[in-house]
Amino acid sequence: MFRTLNYAGATPREISEVVNNAMNGKTNNTGIVTISTGGATSTIINDERIGFDSIVLLMPNTTNAAGFSYYLDTNAKGSITIRHAANIITNRTFKYIVVG
Repeated sequence: MFRTLNYAGATPREISEVVNNAMNGKTNNTGIVTISTGGATSTIINDERIGFDSIVLLMPNTTNAAGFSYYLDTNAKGSITIRHAANIITNRTFKYIVVG
């Protein structure tokens, strides 16, 4: 995780560090999820940064994830549900980014 600013205030150096990191793409809004197996037809990402209006983008991180068919279903405060077909194939890992 990258530095965040104190709501009560911060030094100019701390502000510069956070702004420069954000401009370089270091924004504390990424994660990793592995799709559930064993007959499961949904996988839930629990992440406090997800809100009702958030957009969650998935990027396959393994070969088994590359051709996987899914859709993102229900946004809630702190989670989103991935719907998919039940399958026994393991190691379907995605990296994700939360926006908004």
